[in-house]
Amino acid sequence: MPEISLPFAALLLGTGLIAGVINTLAGGGSNLTLPALMMMGLPADIANATNRVGVFLQCLVAVRSFDSHGKLERSNLGPILLPVLLGSGGGALCASFLPPVFLKPVLLITMIGMALVILVRPATVIPPPGEPHRPLLRFSGPWWVLVFAGVYGGFVQAGIGFILIAALAGSLRYDLVRANALKMLCTGVLTALALVIFIWRDQVLWVPGLVLAVGTMVGAQLGVRLALKVSQGALKWFLFLMTLSASAAAMLF
Repeated sequence: MPEISLPFAALLLGTGLIAGVINTLAGGGSNLTLPALMMMGLPADIANATNRVGVFLQCLVAVRSFDSHGKLERSNLGPILLPVLLGSGGGALCASFLPPVFLKPVLLITMIGMALVILVRPATVIPPPGEPHRPLLRFSGPWWVLVFAGVYGGFVQAGIGFILIAALAGSLRYDLVRANALKMLCTGVLTALALVIFIWRDQVLWVPGLVLAVGTMVGAQLGVRLALKVSQGALKWFLFLMTLSASAAAMLF
């Protein structure tokens, strides 16, 4: 395992904090944390697995904070989580066994596609104010988007928030605050399953993962506070800018 010097620990804490805020408000924070882990000398597949420690713990913090403010919608939890879980196991197994070269094109294509959707047809992803959310019907379009989100999140993680927001806000019409709360719950659940697989495959390095997690947990707490204060319009543009940034980062990843 690469030795963690004080500068690298500071790098992991700092990038983790920023990523925690970004992931809570939109998504794409792993485009910061994955390169930070790889700068320590971790191969892409080990960095991808180790990154899940911080992601999982940040989700616990964010979900608890959203729930304490009454923003976690409970009426649809089972139907929403089931397709995410179904996809996550398959995606994590693919990431664990396939060569790391597959990670970049999947990430790049997904991020560019999401940025184009938000720019060209924002109403597809972001509901108008006051529109009631829709029930999730099994094997409907949103159900399959959630399955895809699980597969993608289990496979690469980076940018999973954008896909979940597309399903939760775009298809099911939750407002962005409640969509973010559900997004963090879905991310935590799919990450937990993926993490079990990566631990089984002995691909998680715990020390850098836990150092990174300290930063992501603090960032998640700050992200929830910001999500509760800013307007839906500001969240929409932040989501768009983060999607563009994730696309640019994927080209360099």
